[in-house]
Amino acid sequence: MTLSTTCCHEVPLFREGLFPKSPREMEVVKIRPQLASELNALWHSRLPEIHWSNIVRNRNYICYGALFDWRYFAVAIWSSPVNQNFDFDTVLELRRLATAPDAPRFTPTWMLGKMVHLIRMTFPRVERLISYQDTEVHKGTIYRAANWFIASETKFQPWDKSRERNKSQSTADKIRWEYSLA
Repeated sequence: MTLSTTCCHEVPLFREGLFPKSPREMEVVKIRPQLASELNALWHSRLPEIHWSNIVRNRNYICYGALFDWRYFAVAIWSSPVNQNFDFDTVLELRRLATAPDAPRFTPTWMLGKMVHLIRMTFPRVERLISYQDTEVHKGTIYRAANWFIASETKFQPWDKSRERNKSQSTADKIRWEYSLA
């Protein structure tokens, strides 16, 4: 099931106002890939670049924002796996998860839990969620706290030289985390 780029919530990127004291005060809502890319560029610690067209060209994709008082405090971008060895119908990859500097503590872990529930309803055929941790800047705390497990650890490998590609945003080793929906 491919989702359209239409969105049910259009709010400004920035707005003066209240701040949530806890992630539980926020709501996780579906957002357009274009907005998700903009928010990711503002907040992601290591991988700020992801063009919305690299999201929508996937078989399955969905983007979420954590909303409070008409302001976003976190963003997540999900799509079919980048690695072609995965089954695109049963696996969904968390490509980016970024939070605003003024988001409440524990927002990423809370958001992972909310998104698992929403993904189960939106993509009933998806059996497994995956995400890759950049070992140079992250410790995997949010995944552990959300009951994900380490599936594999890989050393960085540059892209195949058979075709021209953009420069890698990260050359760090990666840990693949997984969550079973089965």
